[in-house]
Amino acid sequence: MSRRDPRIAVIGAGMSGLCLAAKMRAAGMENVVLFEKADRVGGTWRENTYPGLNCDVPSRYYSYSFAPNPHWTRLYSPGAEIQEYLRRVARDLDLERHIRFRTEVQEAEWIDGRWRVRTTDGTEEDFDFLVSAAGVLHHPRIADIPGLDSFAGASFHSAQWDHSVPLDGRRVAVIGSGSTATQITIALAPRCAEFKLFARTPQWVYPTPNPRYQQWSRLLLASFPALNRRWGRISYRFWQTVLEQVFGMAVIRPGWQRRLVTVACHLHLRRVKDPALRERLRPKDKPACKRMIFASKFYKRFNDGDATLVDTPIDRVTEQGIRTTDGQLHEVDVIVLATGFHAHTYLRPVEVIGPDGLRLSKVWSSEPRGYRTVALPGFPNFFLLLGPHSPIGNQSLFMITETQVDYLLQWVERWRAGEYDAATPTEDATDAFQAEMRRAYPDTIWTSGCQSWYLGADGLPALWPFTPQDHRDMLAEPNLAEWELTKV
Repeated sequence: MSRRDPRIAVIGAGMSGLCLAAKMRAAGMENVVLFEKADRVGGTWRENTYPGLNCDVPSRYYSYSFAPNPHWTRLYSPGAEIQEYLRRVARDLDLERHIRFRTEVQEAEWIDGRWRVRTTDGTEEDFDFLVSAAGVLHHPRIADIPGLDSFAGASFHSAQWDHSVPLDGRRVAVIGSGSTATQITIALAPRCAEFKLFARTPQWVYPTPNPRYQQWSRLLLASFPALNRRWGRISYRFWQTVLEQVFGMAVIRPGWQRRLVTVACHLHLRRVKDPALRERLRPKDKPACKRMIFASKFYKRFNDGDATLVDTPIDRVTEQGIRTTDGQLHEVDVIVLATGFHAHTYLRPVEVIGPDGLRLSKVWSSEPRGYRTVALPGFPNFFLLLGPHSPIGNQSLFMITETQVDYLLQWVERWRAGEYDAATPTEDATDAFQAEMRRAYPDTIWTSGCQSWYLGADGLPALWPFTPQDHRDMLAEPNLAEWELTKV
């Protein structure tokens, strides 16, 4: 019996979509279409171009295991290098011919045993599988600040950076206290005539030097592909071990790893010379309760006088600048909103309609949930990459995606062999998975008493509360008892 050739629709051509396309081609499957609303690959690394943008996972580990990059210039990659890496992978593996740029998916509907994908230009096509590779942090959260529209200067979100706006020698305000605001402060504050960080709630900063890779070492790896592959595997596993055994454990259970992170953050804060300012920069929650900030020069910007902290709440924005609740007007030329993203949106506003008219917007009306980070009950042959409860809080996104793609491809291979036509995880299995996670949450640092984008509407983390290895073990192979398989 000949094997069937599945047609697969993928929403997004960022890191996870490219990973799926690459692994499908390696498995001899060419009938995959990536729908990308933008004109280039890259996802979040295409959208974010703000000054100081760096990844907070070591470069050698923040990459595909099958495509080690000899060109990284630093231990932690600048954002532009990650974007270039993704473009290079797409080009070298000939993935762009599978991508439809400037094509946005409006909805997908399960009709007669296949997914009918409709794009905003009115086109319709049928596919055997539907995959969401839309990513996690891609819908900017615009702060609802009174008077923002009245500001006479330039204002924009950090993910919508306006590079036409001059910044050198000007008065700049950044609103936010997370990783993005920290990186912008480090890079931009020395360039400005006046730089003010409006951060009402301080966050812990883990000291993270970012040394350069020597040019000779980059040339050596680029010149000898076999050496690059070997060194890539070694460095990949090294950093995987470090992150998983230290930070990956610190966030999910008490132990020496959590104590180490706590001590390092407290010692790092002592670098702030002014005792009063140091206390203003001291968070009330525990380190890693919110997303950890990795940086080494943030406090230096305040010590050197390059940056000024404003922790009085904002009352409103005026034509001249930002007025705080103490009545002070901070006159500025530029306002940057480093106010984060809608982290629980996933592929929405794309509507997915399953059998009997079941709508994703209704299923996720309160909070996104799913089966084992990769699928949803009620939606056959529909898979998610970096879906709800993926281990994004203690793992490299590249590793997570490869694990989920390998799992998905096992289902595709079973379909090719004719074992089923439609596969859907059961409600009971999904409920059991959700209950298993809820039992583990009390040990995690994320429930220790802070407010963060990690938490869902129910106050519980939308994260993986176990080890990264547990996630890989869970998705090593499908548990057929937890699925409904049908033949059409």
